[in-house]
Amino acid sequence: MIRNFIYYPGIVYVILISTANCQNAQFIDIMGSPNPVGSGARALGMGGAYIGIADDATAASWNPGCLIQLWNKEISFSISHNLRNDSPQYPDTFMSSGEYSIDLFDLNYLSVAYPFSIDGRHMIMSLNYQTLYDFYQTHHSHYYSKEISGGLEGWWTEQLNKKGYLKALSPAFAVQITPEISTGVSFNFFNKAFGCKFEKTFVDQFRGHFYTYPHSYKNVYKEDFDFNGENFTFGLLWALNPCLTIGAVYKTGFQADIHYKESHFYWKNDQLLDTIIASDEDQLMNMPSSYGVGFAIRFSDAASIDLDAYKTNWQDYYITQANGHKINPFTGNQQWKSKTKPTYQVRIGGEYLFISDKEYSIPFRCGFFYDPEPTSHQPDDFWGFSLGSGYNSGKFVFDMAYQFRWGHQVREFFLLNQKIKKNARQHSFYISIIYHLDKK
Repeated sequence: MIRNFIYYPGIVYVILISTANCQNAQFIDIMGSPNPVGSGARALGMGGAYIGIADDATAASWNPGCLIQLWNKEISFSISHNLRNDSPQYPDTFMSSGEYSIDLFDLNYLSVAYPFSIDGRHMIMSLNYQTLYDFYQTHHSHYYSKEISGGLEGWWTEQLNKKGYLKALSPAFAVQITPEISTGVSFNFFNKAFGCKFEKTFVDQFRGHFYTYPHSYKNVYKEDFDFNGENFTFGLLWALNPCLTIGAVYKTGFQADIHYKESHFYWKNDQLLDTIIASDEDQLMNMPSSYGVGFAIRFSDAASIDLDAYKTNWQDYYITQANGHKINPFTGNQQWKSKTKPTYQVRIGGEYLFISDKEYSIPFRCGFFYDPEPTSHQPDDFWGFSLGSGYNSGKFVFDMAYQFRWGHQVREFFLLNQKIKKNARQHSFYISIIYHLDKK
């Protein structure tokens, strides 16, 4: 932002370059829950407490060992609608606080599952397409100011837009080791062709007068990331007795290949002044490992509850640039300067089925969770709850869920060298449909 300087011909361009360089740090913000969670309306209606229960095709994303509970060929898909509101607070500046919203529809999950047996041993294979993270965010400020010393008077605008997804194509396999113990694995492929890319655009603009002369400038700073990599998700399911099961999951850390391009564009008085490709290089991104455990209790065929605990090693998350520098994507600083800590999730949820004599059931689900977000120091506290229901009749299963997630004074960032925090609210709606191909 240009403020409080004496104007001479050409100095605006120099300051614009300095402004862009202040933005020259690689930030990749995951704007939903950054912690690994799975997919599907049933699971998310239970607050994401599903590691010990997962008995549909979305088990490939929660705990592949639970896939063994599927006995019918099935196809399924899930769609999501996310509405997020951020309310940044500007306590030390004349800019007004405001609320910025993102409204997204997306394919949350798509799968095909095929159970079979070899020598009497139950096995299952599935192919899954899932959305893990989204990067969508918007922020803008717009205000009028008069710089007496510099002769500038007019409107300043700053706008930050981020968009993109991290999606995976995931074949999965599960096998029953003993009547009580099953294990499974998902192989997750991340590729630009599957939608793995991220884009950030920062616009800094002024329109007004320099003394009595009309004057305007616009500075656009743009970053593009393409993401390619693969990792494994290992799962275990142990049925201690007909009432209690324990699930465990481990998602491997991995090193992804990213292509990074950074571009700057400068306008003065509505004329393009210069275009600079500041960087166009291949980099490496270290993705963190994570693991969790779930305890599920089935009180009856109609009632069950699950408690999950999960850890993600965000201290291992960084980008290695072509020059060898390791950058923390949450802070934009050198990795050795960052104090990012692991996050610990806790989720609890359950469901109750109202079973009809006419061979259909209507579920009621709810859940609560603690889902902190990593930062440059201590994680930000985020909490949430969910509700869900649906309809199950023979071959057809329909599920829907609503989830609310919030954080107070979170997602710290700097604007005009001032520390700013936000109050964040996230509303998510999910719909899932499962069709059993060979069920009567």
